Amino acid sequence: MNQLLHDASGLNAGIVVIFVLVYAGMVLGGLPHVKLNRAGVALLGAIGVIGMGAISTEDAARTVDLPTMLLLFSFMVVSAQMRLGGFYVAVTRRVAALRLGRNGLLGALIGVSGALSAIFSNDIICLAMTPVVVQLCLQRQLNPVPFLVGLACAANIGSAATLIGNPQNMLIGSVLQLHFGDYLRQALLPVGLSLAVLWAWLVWGPQPRTAGITATAVGQGAALPEGLGPLQSPPFDAWQTTKGLLVAGALVGVFLLTDWPREVAALVGAGVLLLSRRFHSSHVMGFVDWELLVLFAGLFVVNHAFASTGLASDAVTLLAAQGMHLNEPGPLLVAGVVLSNLVSNVPAVMLLLPHVQGPQAGLTLALVSTFAGNLLLVGSIANLIVVDLAEKSGVLIDWRDHARIGVPVTLLSLAVVWATLR
Repeated sequence: MNQLLHDASGLNAGIVVIFVLVYAGMVLGGLPHVKLNRAGVALLGAIGVIGMGAISTEDAARTVDLPTMLLLFSFMVVSAQMRLGGFYVAVTRRVAALRLGRNGLLGALIGVSGALSAIFSNDIICLAMTPVVVQLCLQRQLNPVPFLVGLACAANIGSAATLIGNPQNMLIGSVLQLHFGDYLRQALLPVGLSLAVLWAWLVWGPQPRTAGITATAVGQGAALPEGLGPLQSPPFDAWQTTKGLLVAGALVGVFLLTDWPREVAALVGAGVLLLSRRFHSSHVMGFVDWELLVLFAGLFVVNHAFASTGLASDAVTLLAAQGMHLNEPGPLLVAGVVLSNLVSNVPAVMLLLPHVQGPQAGLTLALVSTFAGNLLLVGSIANLIVVDLAEKSGVLIDWRDHARIGVPVTLLSLAVVWATLR
């Protein structure tokens, strides 16, 4: 018996070490001295717990939430279709062509990026729209920093409006079996108000309007580096765009009006798009973020192994004894914000999700974990995409530039969540 206890404690200790290393990798974006990103760290962690016998390969496969993975994959295919059809760039050009002043353009940009992110990936929206926004601002001699940070913040906020807007929402909706229409009805108000708060801060807030443009960018006017300008994007294809929009619209209709499992409907939609005479399936699937899928799978396995130690349940019980129940809005809001900015929102949701129950807790977790991504520059992949593309286009955005907008907007948007969901 003593030997069994010793073996069990040794196994638990090994699981805890792997869990800590994996989430250290989530915080740091990788591990020091080895070329591993977050997805690689999660995969290595899953290999570690399987290799040490903490979980069998069969159990590891069962821990992966297949509906979430299928839904995520399917909408990556839908987003790839829209990107290859030139839809995102065409929409951004339409916004850029509007005869509006600075404040009107900010409002149009925020509205469009927020609306598109509710259906398609916020990361893809930022990837496609950033170079066009840079060109627009430089052509009109507007400081691009508020526009670009506003684009990232709006994409993050807008993606919280639906259960398909971002990966963490897909996971929450799948695990908690949330109704698509009910979630949408409840999320629209805080999302809409938060987008309005973002616009108001960009219009009347104290951010500088002249910093952030490098001498090279100013000297070249509206020029963009080769390969980044909108002219190098896929040309607009009306038929392929219409095909993608019809599939996306049909899927939203199915989610709202039927009980057909979302992942099955989305798979069928992805299959329809892959049947193409124009886009080769390998080209379309080349836009699928396979690393994100690996990250999900690895974290599912590592988190399940850690849960088997009982330490997570003990920690939640201890918090409850202190009056902090994760199902309550206040503690869940604080935990969601802190963890989302420590380990990123997807790992944070995966840690918190086993300890929350009910549609209201699911709604709160989805909104909080997504809005929290605007707090810091490293809090969201969408933020990093915008900053990276902007720098290549000659526009520098550092963490201070982002914080002047991101911190107050995040605090105000979380206040909106607290006020509307209480």
